[in-house]
Amino acid sequence: MLVVALIAGGAGGVIGTFVTSSGGSSSSEDPEGQGPDINEPPPEAPERAPDSVAGVAQRVSPSVVSLRSEDPRIGGGGSGFVIEGDYVVTNDHVSSELEADGIIIEYSDGSSSGADVVGSDPSSDLAVLELEEPSEVDALAFGDSDEAIVGDEVIAIGAPLGLAGTVTQGIISALDRPVSPDGGDTQFFALQTDAAINPGNSGGPLVDMQGRVIGVNSMIYSMGGGPLGDQPVGSIGLGFAIPSTEAETVIARMVDHGEESTAYAELGVTYDHESTVVGAVIADGSDAVESGGAADQAGLEPGDVIVSFDGRRVNSGGELQAMVRDKTPGDEVEVEYERGGDRETVTVTLGPDE
Repeated sequence: MLVVALIAGGAGGVIGTFVTSSGGSSSSEDPEGQGPDINEPPPEAPERAPDSVAGVAQRVSPSVVSLRSEDPRIGGGGSGFVIEGDYVVTNDHVSSELEADGIIIEYSDGSSSGADVVGSDPSSDLAVLELEEPSEVDALAFGDSDEAIVGDEVIAIGAPLGLAGTVTQGIISALDRPVSPDGGDTQFFALQTDAAINPGNSGGPLVDMQGRVIGVNSMIYSMGGGPLGDQPVGSIGLGFAIPSTEAETVIARMVDHGEESTAYAELGVTYDHESTVVGAVIADGSDAVESGGAADQAGLEPGDVIVSFDGRRVNSGGELQAMVRDKTPGDEVEVEYERGGDRETVTVTLGPDE
């Protein structure tokens, strides 16, 4: 049985949810394809081409950190990476498990620092921490995950099972996979990768061959290890990452405002996730369409099947949730739906209202 699992915790502590994926070609800022100017390899290290796996790992790894609790009795943890301003990016499901007892950041050279949570967004599975004693490492730069295509090479760096500094290589296996970081209704589009990601990789970077972060590792699909299929046992090559385009927006908001959540577009409906009908089926019941919400104002009703959103085919409720999340509150979009065998199109102004 396939299960979805959050990849928190060094040697244990796997929590239910997801992981990694992304890539991208050289940008105009990197005409020679060597990426941003980050950590120089140590002088004693054998020389490798900057755009090789070894070359990228040498330059990126010093800026990748491990997270653990101040309390040595508390297990679990995860990974993260340093960005501009002496901040560390990680997953919300990592920081939220550690915050109450204090968080320690450990660098690849063995030094460490305390850190405070600046902001968190569970619906994006992202958190930003501020370092108390920053180390002299270069900030990692974000790439453009929208430029990634299937087949691009990517590298994941983190601390799976507590093994800090682990480097794995793979490709972008798929784009726009709708995933749920909280195991609930919230879904967003993730990058999928076959780079090996395991518990402890959570919050670490997925980088392209220029060393730019194009994804934040968050979740994996895994085979169930227990009799009920509810015990994730590790990577089977199906990992997922939060795309850099989403991550940058959420991180900037948290750094600037310290917000614990971000306002996302809403349709104002409850979906029937058990339905086998192709499309997003609005659940039955009087409360399935939020009174006064975007769908209600557009005339949508329980039982309607949404088959197209802003010109894109809709295959499921989860896919539609991710499509809506990509929009901004107040956007007007065309929604095509079926009701009683008839197909209609309506313009919907996405909520929530200001």
